[in-house]
Amino acid sequence: MSEAPVVVRLNACTLPMDKTERSLLAALGARVIEIEGSTDDEILEACREAEAILISAAYLRTPVIRGLTRCKIISRIGTGVDKIDLEEATRKGIIVTNLPDALTEEVADHTLALLLGAARQIKTLDNTMRQGRRPSGNEMGLHRLASQTVGIIGLGLIGRAVARRCKAFGMRVLANDPCLTPELAVREGVTQVDLDTILAASDYLCLLCPLLPSTRGMLAMPQFRKMKRTAVLVNTGRGELTNEDDLAVALKEGIIRYAALDVFGVVNVFAEKGFPTTHALFQLGNVLLSPHFSAASEEAAIECCRRAALAVEDVLGGRWPEHAVNPTVQPWFAMEASNERRG
Repeated sequence: MSEAPVVVRLNACTLPMDKTERSLLAALGARVIEIEGSTDDEILEACREAEAILISAAYLRTPVIRGLTRCKIISRIGTGVDKIDLEEATRKGIIVTNLPDALTEEVADHTLALLLGAARQIKTLDNTMRQGRRPSGNEMGLHRLASQTVGIIGLGLIGRAVARRCKAFGMRVLANDPCLTPELAVREGVTQVDLDTILAASDYLCLLCPLLPSTRGMLAMPQFRKMKRTAVLVNTGRGELTNEDDLAVALKEGIIRYAALDVFGVVNVFAEKGFPTTHALFQLGNVLLSPHFSAASEEAAIECCRRAALAVEDVLGGRWPEHAVNPTVQPWFAMEASNERRG
């Protein structure tokens, strides 16, 4: 009788396992270890002999992956894999999967919610209402969205979904993405521009690109100075896409007007005991904040947990999963020779 596979489920507090996920893993006869995974030591102690790791928001850094002895798959319960050392996992023959299409609608909806909240200055209106005061229209300086230009940096699945929503409001849509072709731009009804143009022309600038070495810190003070003083930055991609210290200065000094942020590099919003709010961004009135909540919905949580568990089921059964992030990986373990890579 073969030994039960060990499966470690990280972020068990941040995103608890659902019944379908449990059922799928139980059908494998797996011994499931549930932890949050706040530190490298905690993760490595639990994962050292795991055959599969399911992960939502924790980090799998180089020392942890190097210490894995039996791991076959790291299954991301979501889209971004920037917290996983993909290069080291590939070197060790570990398949890494994600769910690139599972959260598109939620993130696009939240991006528009932040944009609309900034456009109609909902935060300010709520504050004045609670003070028993109604501001004048001239005081608010509102503009109809149909007269505004939105720039989208990163026109993947989510970027395209945001573009469709913005066009429904009559907005002009600019896009910047190294993978964007003229044919796709025409099909999506967007205007393809370079980075300097999108910075200078956008009334609302949405960051929806992945965090890569080439995009980390892509917006800092030199870029903020190229933007309109009336511009609004909406970031639902990754906090590290911007230099957040520079962003705070740009907002404080009026270099740009407003920011609506759902992602942060300066704080870990998933920390079990809460997070500090001492960074300058938290002290500014012209910032709308949400704690990395753009992907949240009951439907998304159920779908992501189920599909991530299915990827584990595939790999532990010797089959290629649907979405391998490192498709060139050479697994250290046997796979079904007749089975083609899916996705």
